[in-house]
Amino acid sequence: MYDIDLVLTCPSKEMEEDVKQYKEEHFAFGDTQVHGSGGLAYYDDYDEWLKRVQLIEKADPANGVQTSTFFSQRADGKLIGCIKIHHSLTDELKNGGHVAYGIRPSERGKGYGKKQLELCLKYAKQIGLKQVIIACDKDNVASAKTAMSCGGILIEEFEESGIIKQHYEIKI
Repeated sequence: MYDIDLVLTCPSKEMEEDVKQYKEEHFAFGDTQVHGSGGLAYYDDYDEWLKRVQLIEKADPANGVQTSTFFSQRADGKLIGCIKIHHSLTDELKNGGHVAYGIRPSERGKGYGKKQLELCLKYAKQIGLKQVIIACDKDNVASAKTAMSCGGILIEEFEESGIIKQHYEIKI
């Protein structure tokens, strides 16, 4: 049995080296994205990424939507995963859903995804959401299982750029 005691932590300058290692592990594993991180994979400069994440916490200038980004962290300080939540959805954001998440490759399959999502759902309730939509590729079985483990119900499948996607709804 794995220890799944996690806390959600807002990204900070103090976390820079840990976040860089987290990102590098994803790339070393062959991932091309760092899911739930607010685009970490696309930034070479940590400070630029951090500024972006802190800006969209207030409201994204492009769409007015607040987005909170968190790392899940174990008691030993290790960053286990990353999760972000849009406080609302625009038509443009609808296909991507409210919540996006990922777990570092070396920690997958240990129950951390469910715990991280449970913590995010508590936060979603605090910010007044009544339900959240989680989107994933149909072939991303781990993501779908995580959503379902927290009460997610498959509500639709659709095609986007030739890929079948699924929406799971979780009532809060």
